[in-house]
Amino acid sequence: MKLEDEIRQKDFKSDQQKVTVNILYTANWLNGFGEKLFKEFNLTSQQFNILRILRGQHPKPATIKLLKERMLDKNCDASRLVDNLVKKEFVERTVAEFDRRHCDVLISVDGLRVLEELDKRLPEYERHLKNLSKDEMHTLNFLLDKLRG
Repeated sequence: MKLEDEIRQKDFKSDQQKVTVNILYTANWLNGFGEKLFKEFNLTSQQFNILRILRGQHPKPATIKLLKERMLDKNCDASRLVDNLVKKEFVERTVAEFDRRHCDVLISVDGLRVLEELDKRLPEYERHLKNLSKDEMHTLNFLLDKLRG
């Protein structure tokens, strides 16, 4: 559906404004589907992001600094997210004896298990991209990378 119909706005000040609004609207639209799916697993999208990073690191641990660098949402408090994942027993955190500010974070068996279950459900989320051909997805990825410079 056209952006103008979705947000009931006929005109934009410029093509740049329309692109900006369209990207933000579409990101929120996609995020809504993800949030609904993650909620079933008692996760937020940011917690899911951390679990995926940790699975990619597994069996090596990650530091909070590495998690912050690799997170999709750079404004998140990675320490707080890790604390919540520790409470859910999806990750394990160990504090270094030589420096209490340094800690290693490792995905737990339960964390790996929840990601395995989510992996089975991700096609439901990705089906929202069905309107794009493979070539269009390639072009969109190219354009978004180009936009970020």
